[in-house]
Amino acid sequence: MPEVSAEPTTPGQEAPRGGWQPYHTLWAMLLGGWLFSYADRTITGPVVTWLIEHDHGMLGSASHPHALGGLIGSLFFAGYMLTQFPGGYLGDRFGHRTMLAVSLLWAGVATLASGLMTGLIAFVVLRVLTGLGEGVFYSNDRSLIAQRTPPAKAGLGMGVAITGLSIGLTIATISAPYLIDWGGEVFGEEDAWRMPFLVLGGATLAFGWATAVYMRRIGGPLKATGSTLRLLGISAVLCAAVMAVYLIADGAGMPSWGVAILECVLAFLLIGAIFARRSGRLGAVSRNRNVLLLSFAFIAVMWNLWFFSFWSVSIVADAAHSSFQNAALVAAFNAGAGILGFPVGGRLSDQAKARGWGRRPLLIAFTVVQGVLVLVFAAYLQTHERPSLWVMSVLLFVTSLFFNALQPMAHALLNDVVDAAERGAAFGLFNLVGEIGAVISPALSGTLFDHYGSWTHAVYIDGALMLVSALLYMLIREHTARAA
Repeated sequence: MPEVSAEPTTPGQEAPRGGWQPYHTLWAMLLGGWLFSYADRTITGPVVTWLIEHDHGMLGSASHPHALGGLIGSLFFAGYMLTQFPGGYLGDRFGHRTMLAVSLLWAGVATLASGLMTGLIAFVVLRVLTGLGEGVFYSNDRSLIAQRTPPAKAGLGMGVAITGLSIGLTIATISAPYLIDWGGEVFGEEDAWRMPFLVLGGATLAFGWATAVYMRRIGGPLKATGSTLRLLGISAVLCAAVMAVYLIADGAGMPSWGVAILECVLAFLLIGAIFARRSGRLGAVSRNRNVLLLSFAFIAVMWNLWFFSFWSVSIVADAAHSSFQNAALVAAFNAGAGILGFPVGGRLSDQAKARGWGRRPLLIAFTVVQGVLVLVFAAYLQTHERPSLWVMSVLLFVTSLFFNALQPMAHALLNDVVDAAERGAAFGLFNLVGEIGAVISPALSGTLFDHYGSWTHAVYIDGALMLVSALLYMLIREHTARAA
């Protein structure tokens, strides 16, 4: 017998027009959730870059430090990827409000603990656990917005909320050098890297508590005990599986990108087991042609997002031979563009649908433009021995503007092609498949840098993948009747 969603009906959709509405408050709270969760995961990239530059004992002594640093990011996303589908399913069962609060509190505790670790393996385990907890946020965030927002504004709501992603990326990228400097004053040079994790982890924990209070207020008690225990059980198994693959592959001398691919294989084996045991809405989602096309096209999106988010500071510093602080400021242009791009993309998507054009043509156009701009950036790096920081700033900002705008377009299109009862599972499957890009990208890109001594090859691959994703979007079938 299919389970009934634990969420109440959606009174926010019936609110009168004009003025601040309850769903606006929801968007703002979820924006904060994206901000803190993305700051927590983004900070690993700048910290890894600092560890490499300072020959820190954790990474500096490695023969291929960029490959190892990228693998740490990839293992985080292996954990993040593995709870996408279970997170959506748990949200459909225990309520999306509950899973959002649990995810933020979990992320705060795990990020704080990451700053207390003393060895590489323990640090990697905490990063994997952080990813496992944060992995349940995405599908429940998208589902709750669709549930409590007027349908004509769903794209805008998704765009506004996910703007927190860019704000979090920007905060983490810009603040990393200063937090590390502060850490040096407090803890000494050897332990300076701990401060970003302690500060951001504490902030996330505080906001997670505020989110739990808000979610309880808008819909009643949260089913926190049952959902947390179920997530703990799932995460314990998945963390053990991720670390087993890592330790066995590393012991066998497998390259970092090979370990990342094995983690993706693990993900599909586990999800295959889920499909083999369950039916109903899970089976319907897995057979939905449009969902599958959107999911596989999004591999390129997540590849791009976490290639630049994890390595942008290193890309700028290496190309322009600039300081860590200056590279972080330039890299922030890539992150900050989403503050404008996300809501604009969502709004344009809603307007295109209302006019009967559909969301798909706009999504294809923005994806093609973004892919071409990435290739232009790669060509600029290749043809200039010492690229201008200003030119790189402009290219990163414009490229990221189109990139961030296309994401809520894809999210809203996915919402349009599934039934309401399948949203959690659909968004979970969508992000699980897409996260293949996030898992492989940091490790493979770091390996390419160690091999070629340049980021150019990795940037070319990134742009090409975005153009391939545009081809997949062309195969989607969308109903384009004019909205009322």
